[in-house]
Amino acid sequence: QVQLVESGGGLVQAGGSLRLSCTASGSAFSISTMAWYRQAPGEQRDLVASITGGGSTTYADSVKGRFTISRDNAKNTVYLQMNSLKPEDTAVYYCRLTIATLVHGWGKGTQVTVSS
Repeated sequence: QVQLVESGGGLVQAGGSLRLSCTASGSAFSISTMAWYRQAPGEQRDLVASITGGGSTTYADSVKGRFTISRDNAKNTVYLQMNSLKPEDTAVYYCRLTIATLVHGWGKGTQVTVSS
């Protein structure tokens, strides 16, 4: 089982920025698809952004133009740069590692709180 550890969450005012990081254990990181999900209280866990091993990215409509996902395969780390944050971005953010559509692990999450 892959171990994933997120960091970088915190409290920020609306309009501010945060960068989340997720570091994975193991040697298969470079071929994996990495994704960030978020879950607000009482809500389902939704996809925010994903990036394939080849660098192709997808974004939820609600974050397009504000968030950027990237990866550093040498560091087994995926990032989520979040700009122009809004109160509705408040949630616990999780990273997920997938190889050939099989989920190999989830992180424990990092809290992001955006104050108005």
